[in-house]
Amino acid sequence: MFNYEIIQSLNDLELSLYRYIMKNSNKVIYMRIRELADEAHVSTTTILRFCKKLNCEGYSEFKVKLKLYIEEDRNKKVNDDTSMIVEFFKKLDNEELDDKLDKVADLINNSSNLVFLGSGSSGVLCKYAARYFSSLGKFAIYIDDPYFPTNYKAYENCIIVAISVSGETKAVIEHISNLKREKCTIVSITNSENCTISKISDLNISYYVQQEKLGRNDITTQIPVIYIIESMGKKLHNKYMID
Repeated sequence: MFNYEIIQSLNDLELSLYRYIMKNSNKVIYMRIRELADEAHVSTTTILRFCKKLNCEGYSEFKVKLKLYIEEDRNKKVNDDTSMIVEFFKKLDNEELDDKLDKVADLINNSSNLVFLGSGSSGVLCKYAARYFSSLGKFAIYIDDPYFPTNYKAYENCIIVAISVSGETKAVIEHISNLKREKCTIVSITNSENCTISKISDLNISYYVQQEKLGRNDITTQIPVIYIIESMGKKLHNKYMID
């Protein structure tokens, strides 16, 4: 209901009204327009203009939409069904995944630098992955802020492991495109192979679990990603790094 474009279009008075409504939404749905005007210290004209910007014909329609918005927010539940995780682990014993892990181990072993790239929750996993690989004896770094200024020449001939649930994060895609120009090899870990990051990668490992969102936040489980990261590290260590 209150998306970025709408909030951006509000003037100072309307923003003041917006802040009051968000703090008192359960009360506002029962208030008359004059009561809201008095409480929020704005005019009824400001309220009607505010309603129009939210694509409402008038104050009555706004209150109906606000009530539905509140109820929808209350009824949101997070899926706690573990069956998709169980199903993921059932699919692990296959030659295709093992073959890909072998190839990744070969690529990393033959490279001088290893960089993990991602943003948001995937960026957090990049930090974990860099530490995990470093603990196993292969020094790695991470980029968890794709907007951070980067000297791409410094990553020439690196192995880049890009982590993304959707595989469509614009900033990560731009980073990958620039890194490919420096002859970097791109390995990606995504939820699906049918995404942009997968298609521009040299090698992709996809895990296929149900994607979940809570509002604008992606809360898709990251358990498969952690498993893949650790499997990559163990494969590399056992294949090349044991004395």
